[in-house]
Amino acid sequence: MQEEKTQLESASDLLRELTMRLRALELELQETDRLIMEQRDKRSKTEQKRTDAESMRVQICGWLDDPLNASHKARFESLEAMRPEALGEHHLSVESCDNREREMRDWLQARIDAENKRLDRLRDKIIDAMRAYCTAYPLDTQEVDVNIEAAGEYRLMLEKLNADDLPRFETRFKELLNENTIREVANFQSQLNRERETIKERITHINESLTQIDYNPGRYIALEAQSAQDADIRDFQGGLRACTEGSLTGSDDEQYSEAKYLQVKQIIERFRGREGQAEMDRRWASRVTDVRNWFIFAASERWREDDKEYEHYSDSGGKSGGQKEKLAYTILAASLAYQFGLEWGAVRSRSFRFVVIDEAFGRGSDDSAQYGLKLFQQMNLQLLIVTPLQKIHIIEPFVASVGFVQSDDGRSSKLRNLSIEEYRAEKERASA
Repeated sequence: MQEEKTQLESASDLLRELTMRLRALELELQETDRLIMEQRDKRSKTEQKRTDAESMRVQICGWLDDPLNASHKARFESLEAMRPEALGEHHLSVESCDNREREMRDWLQARIDAENKRLDRLRDKIIDAMRAYCTAYPLDTQEVDVNIEAAGEYRLMLEKLNADDLPRFETRFKELLNENTIREVANFQSQLNRERETIKERITHINESLTQIDYNPGRYIALEAQSAQDADIRDFQGGLRACTEGSLTGSDDEQYSEAKYLQVKQIIERFRGREGQAEMDRRWASRVTDVRNWFIFAASERWREDDKEYEHYSDSGGKSGGQKEKLAYTILAASLAYQFGLEWGAVRSRSFRFVVIDEAFGRGSDDSAQYGLKLFQQMNLQLLIVTPLQKIHIIEPFVASVGFVQSDDGRSSKLRNLSIEEYRAEKERASA
C-alpha cells in the first residue's frame, strides 16, 4: 500500500508539471498570435501608407511635369532656404507634410502682410512728397497727377533737373539772392521805415503848431503816435527784419541761403496772393504796407504852465458832438499850418494860404464852427466856404464877400456875387 501511494504521488507531481508547462505554452501561443496580429496590422497600415505615398508621388510628379507649373520650380530653392527660418528645428516626414505646409503658408502670409503694410506706408510717403512738390511748383506740375501711377512723369522731371545741372547755378543763385532779392526787400523795408519816420516828424511839426493854439483857456493839444499792437503788422515787420538780418555780411552756409529764400518767398507769395486766399492776402497787403496803420494816434490836452496832462483822448468816443468838432478843427488848423509852412501869427507872408471848405459847418454846432473859423482867421487863411443859407450867419463875420447860387428849374444855375457890405445892406432892406 505504501509503495502504491508513493507511485501515485510521483504521478501526481508529473501531472502537475505537465499541466503547468501546458499552460505556459498556451500563454506563449496567445502572445505569439497577438504579435502576429499586430505585425499583420502594421503591415497592412504600412502597405496603405506606401500606396498613399505612391499615389501622392504620382500626383506630384504629374503636377511638376505640367508645363503650366514650370514657373513655380524657380521658387523651390528660395522656399527651401526659408524653411529653417519658418519652421525652425523639425523632422520632415510624409505624414507631417500637410502640417508643415500649413505652417509654412501661415508664415509666408504673415510676412506678405507685413511687406504690404510697409509698401502702403511707403506709397503714402511718396504721394505726400508728390503733393508737396505740386504745391511748391504749381506751374511745373499742372498736368501731373498725384498718384503712384504718375511716378514715371516725376522721374522724367528729376532727370530733366539733373540734365540741366542746376547745382552748377547754386553759387549764382546765392549771389542773386543776397545782391538783388534781399537788397530789394531791404530797400522796401527802408522805404517803409522812412515813411514811418516822416509821420513821426509830421506829428512833431503839427505839435509845434498846436502849442500855439489855445484849445481851452491855459491848455493846448498835443498829438501822440504809438506803435500799433496789430498781430499781422508786427509779424510783417518781424518778417522783413528776418529777411534782411545778416544780408550785409552774407553767409556761405547752404541752410542760411535756403532759410533766407523761404523767408522772402513767404512774403512775396502773400503779396502776390495765394491760391484760394487772394482776396484775404490783398486786404492783408493793403493794411500792413500802409504805414499809417503802424500807429495808434491819440491826443493829449495839457496845461501850458507845467505841461501836465489834463485829459487824454485815445478816440472821440464818449465825447459830445461839439467836443469832437472842436478837437477836429484844432488838429485840422495845425495840419494846415504844417502843410502850408505857415508862421503862426505872421500877418505878411508869401506862403500859400487858400482853403476850400465844403459844407464843413452844415451839421456842426454854431459854437464849434465859430471856434474853427476863429482859428483859421488867426492863421490868416483865405477861405472859400460852401454852406447852406441857414449857416450863413455863422460865417458872415469871417468873410469879405458872398456868392449866392440859385437854380430855378434844376437844370441851370445862377451866381450872384456880393460884398459883405452889400449883403448886409440888402438883408437890412429885406427885414425893414
